[in-house]
Amino acid sequence: MASLSQLLHERLSHAFETVADAPVDPVVQRSQRADFQSNAALGLAKRIGANPREIATRVIAAADLDDLVGAAAISGPGFINMNLRPDVLGRMAGEITADPRLGVPRTDQPETVVIDYSSTNAAKEMHVGHLRSTIIGDAAVRTLDWLGHRVIKRNHLGDWGTPFGMLIEHLLDIGEAEAADELSVGDLNGFYTAARRKFDAAEEFRDRARRRVVLLQSGDEATLRLWRLLVTESERYFMTVYERLESRLIEADFVGESSYNSELDRVVADLDRLGLLVASDGAECVFPEGFTGRDGAPLPLIVRKRDGGYGYAATDLAAVRDRVGTLKATRLLYVVGLPQQQHFAMVFAIACAAGWLSAPARATHIGFGSVLGPDGKMLRTRAGGTIKLSELLDEAVERAAAAIATKNPDLDEATRARIAHAVGIGAVKYADLATDRNRDYRFDFDRMLAFEGNTAPYLQYAHARIQSIFRRGDITPPRNGNPLHLTESAERTLAIELLEFPEVVTAVAETLEFHRLANYLYTLSTTFTAFYERCPILKAEEPTRTTRLTLADLTARILSTGLGLLGIATPDRM
Repeated sequence: MASLSQLLHERLSHAFETVADAPVDPVVQRSQRADFQSNAALGLAKRIGANPREIATRVIAAADLDDLVGAAAISGPGFINMNLRPDVLGRMAGEITADPRLGVPRTDQPETVVIDYSSTNAAKEMHVGHLRSTIIGDAAVRTLDWLGHRVIKRNHLGDWGTPFGMLIEHLLDIGEAEAADELSVGDLNGFYTAARRKFDAAEEFRDRARRRVVLLQSGDEATLRLWRLLVTESERYFMTVYERLESRLIEADFVGESSYNSELDRVVADLDRLGLLVASDGAECVFPEGFTGRDGAPLPLIVRKRDGGYGYAATDLAAVRDRVGTLKATRLLYVVGLPQQQHFAMVFAIACAAGWLSAPARATHIGFGSVLGPDGKMLRTRAGGTIKLSELLDEAVERAAAAIATKNPDLDEATRARIAHAVGIGAVKYADLATDRNRDYRFDFDRMLAFEGNTAPYLQYAHARIQSIFRRGDITPPRNGNPLHLTESAERTLAIELLEFPEVVTAVAETLEFHRLANYLYTLSTTFTAFYERCPILKAEEPTRTTRLTLADLTARILSTGLGLLGIATPDRM
């Protein structure tokens, strides 16, 4: 079902084109002076040298609005203000009550979408950088899957390379059982740091580590077994973090760098055959068109290093070939921090030049900024180290539990623990997703766990408050699709906001700018609060009572669905 703004946009587009004899964006938006407003007459008038009010008058006359708009008027220098017909608004709001999808259609053009996200490193701790990638990627998975696309998740695990020489030797030094125990309880930082310290301090250990890398890369079975132990125990630990985050990632989604080893020779050979490979300072590179360094010289992407080893670029190119050629994906999404923007742009350009990435397939880097502390600096421990993601989540849930105990001391322990988990984890996710992903954001527990303002607890509490209305009245919400009887302005405003949900979800699925969905849900919550304060629900007479109950139920359903797309739970009581 098209949203109200989409319907008005379509009708006014035809009218403006009739008046201007050229396509014109009508710029339809919400207004405090009317339900909707178009200011396109001002821009058109300036362009063609005409009076904007006269243009607006002609547009209204040409527009087919009678079945939607009760009154269309010109205000100021040429704004077109439109108030919707109450019966149309009531009918459209009533219709979505009977729709389990709340007016959001499944796509009629489903794609196979590969989403590369989280991208942890074996034997290294998950940190706040992985938090953003995991949260944003998971929201993309949930949204695109709900819209009907075939979504394939890829956790591009860093499970190969020279560090594994020292890690395997350290494993042998302390024993397999001790190593497995350290990794399984999440002491990945301790394990990696101990190996690195020995590598830096002892020549004998460095020699062993280098020899072990050669054995690993040559396929020595004993070395591969130890390598698999490191990777398996790391994955097992990562899964405990994903489960706490209620991420959609599962063990089968781990597809590490090593998965593409057998393809790397072929990637380089094909680049050479296509005339794209260039020898440069002993390495084999590709110089994609349009990329230059600070000195203006062409910028290379190293595919094979001078020692014969392969870099990240070769693995990433092999992954593109696999995802398009084998998985038949037409949309590739890489949820990786903004510092990797140029790298992925170059990889995509080379894949296009090689013919491995061609229409309808396309690849997009879904970049994101850094996580800062409350002081605006990079988020670190007091000692200046990297904060473990698991400890960050522990503190979020502990703080949420304390807040819930104060707010509702009558909850039993099990219920309080369940709600604290939903609120704590939800607060962390929402603080991330409510921020434009291209910007840095400040990780501040006090702000993100507040029950006021644009936070997950505020939205979760709004949902729980609506559920309490139905419990108090012992009422099952009406979901029969009948028209709503809208008489008060607060009812109209809420109904209009509810009907914008489909357009918001559709737009976010394309841009993956989840702050727009978060901000919509916050606006919906504040709109409901204004409605709740002005319009008694349980004490109202019929048919107003049923209309208001229905509006409350729709609000709760959209909050639950929208937050669910962001990976955030909505408890029925708080």
